[in-house]
This record gives sequence, structure tokens and C-alpha cells, in this order.
Amino acid sequence: MFFAPDLNTVTHGIQLAVAPVFLLTAIAGMIGTVAGRLARIIDRARVLEERLEAKPDAEPTAQVCTELMQLRQRGTLANTCIALLTFCSICIALTIVTLFLGQTTAINTLQIATILFLVGVGSFVLALIGFLLETVIATQVLNFGRGALLRRTALRNKAGRQRGSGKQ
Repeated sequence: MFFAPDLNTVTHGIQLAVAPVFLLTAIAGMIGTVAGRLARIIDRARVLEERLEAKPDAEPTAQVCTELMQLRQRGTLANTCIALLTFCSICIALTIVTLFLGQTTAINTLQIATILFLVGVGSFVLALIGFLLETVIATQVLNFGRGALLRRTALRNKAGRQRGSGKQ
């Protein structure tokens, strides 16, 4: 195997190989974000499951069952995102190694580096789509205070009807 004999070639190889490292930083941030969301999904599922176990004779409500099903979907999406991001990291790391070896040895690695980089970026895009889907499902569960608002409106309407019927 022929290694580069001069410092300029090695320096250029390092510069070329370091550029994808910034993508690894973004991937690490995404893994941290998705892992945090997965932890909250697990915590919420445990709370709901403990609530169900506390009343073994009671029939689970449709709302609890629906939320647990959505939490399962969200957990699956989060796990898939983490797997895709990890695969992306591996591809980008291999791209770095391939670029460095291609620059500092006589091995032609341009095609391999290109394929690894494109597969890595493709995995990153798929992980972002999975993250988007997970957040969409997460917001479907929320009612943003609609329940309390509906109860207050119903109480006002009831009070208004009672006042109206008392005047007659």
C-alpha cells in the first residue's frame, strides 16, 4: 500500500475528511433530542399503565387505550429515528475514513466515499421524516385545554338556562 510521502497531501486529506465531522455533530444533537422524547414517551406510558394496574377491575377508558396506542406508535418512530441516525453516523464516519485513505494512499475510494455519504444523508432525511411524524402524533393527543374550556362553556350555558327559566 502506498502512503503519501509529503505533509501537504496528508494535511489536505485531513481537511477533506474533517468536513463531514460537522454533520456528525448535527446527528449527535438529533440523537439526543429523539432520545429525550423517547424517555418522555416511556415515562407517560408507565404512568398510564400504573393507573390501569391500580384499578384491575375497572375497564380501561377509550381515551387511555387510544393514548397508549399513540405512545406505542411514537415509541416505534423514535426508536426507528435513533436507528437511522446511528446508521447515518456510521456511514458518515466510514466516509471520513474512506476520504482520508483515498487522499493519503494510492487506493481509489471516490465512488465508495460518494455512496457512503449519500446513504448517510438519505438515512438522516428518513430520520427527520420519522421525527416529524412522531411530533405530529404527539400533538394529536393534546387537547390544548379544550376539555376545561368546554366544561366552563357548558356550565355558563347551564347557568344561563337556569336564570332564563327562573324569570318566566
